[in-house]
Amino acid sequence: MAGSGLLRARVDSLLLHRRGIRIMSTTMDALKPLIAVCQMTSTSDKEKNFTVCSGLIQEAASRKASMVFLPEAFDYIGGSTEETLSLAETLKGDIIQRYMSLARRCSVWLSLGGFHEKGPNWETDRRIFNSHVVLDNTGHIVSIYRKTHLFDVDLHSGVSLKESKFTIPGPDLIPPINTPAGKVGLGVCYDLRFPEMALALIQEGAELLTYPSAFTVTTGIAHWEVLLRARAIENQCYVVAAAQTGSHNLKRSSYGHAMVVDPWGSVIAQCQDGIGLCYAEINLPFLSRVRRDMPVQSHRRTDLYGKVAMNTND
Repeated sequence: MAGSGLLRARVDSLLLHRRGIRIMSTTMDALKPLIAVCQMTSTSDKEKNFTVCSGLIQEAASRKASMVFLPEAFDYIGGSTEETLSLAETLKGDIIQRYMSLARRCSVWLSLGGFHEKGPNWETDRRIFNSHVVLDNTGHIVSIYRKTHLFDVDLHSGVSLKESKFTIPGPDLIPPINTPAGKVGLGVCYDLRFPEMALALIQEGAELLTYPSAFTVTTGIAHWEVLLRARAIENQCYVVAAAQTGSHNLKRSSYGHAMVVDPWGSVIAQCQDGIGLCYAEINLPFLSRVRRDMPVQSHRRTDLYGKVAMNTND
């Protein structure tokens, strides 16, 4: 259990509770699966980070969440490029193996929002992927999306990040995957700013878009909620955004505010400051109703501005 020492997250979701027990039939569970969205403060201490995530996952599983979403850099955040690279692993390394075991033991799906994965030419170029790994409840990897849009910015606030300095851009988008929470399209953090990517995933059948993130405080205050709600409204889908929060080291802090937005653009769950969880029911009949009542996709004038389509390098 993650309880002791962790700040509790505010839960603003449409759940039925009686003394903490959900009152729901098996049919209702199938129609409105429960998800849990994590907020944490990663550091360079991989063991400590795993302990926090393990506690959050076990707590979510105890509340019968079908899928748990972890943020970008759930494994660690280094204090320098050198430290970041020195801590990277492969998918067969200790970290992913431990999460596979945890998913199996808790019988829960996991969205591992941004894993520092050693690249294919690691021994010669020491470059990594920022990989969004999804595990099923038997502990098997069912999908890997490698972040395609890299965060290279110099902000007037003094924040300067050059992700491409050591990260390989992902080669393609990944078709949405079937999960207990619905059909999930995978992104990571900065991908949120590219509506074409979201549309491509929606046209492939996505019902949820997920953007595990480590937004800077400057960009988070200005853009975080606005962008998440925009992606939900324009695509008539759920948007799930696990988040890093607080100070990771002397050089870097994150905005937090992990949240879930519904297809109408309402924020239905959100974390406050600190480490914690928020929960939301994914109401797929509601999603279908929103799309039926306002059939935006069928109203698109692709004859005027073309069609966004998913390209893969398969």
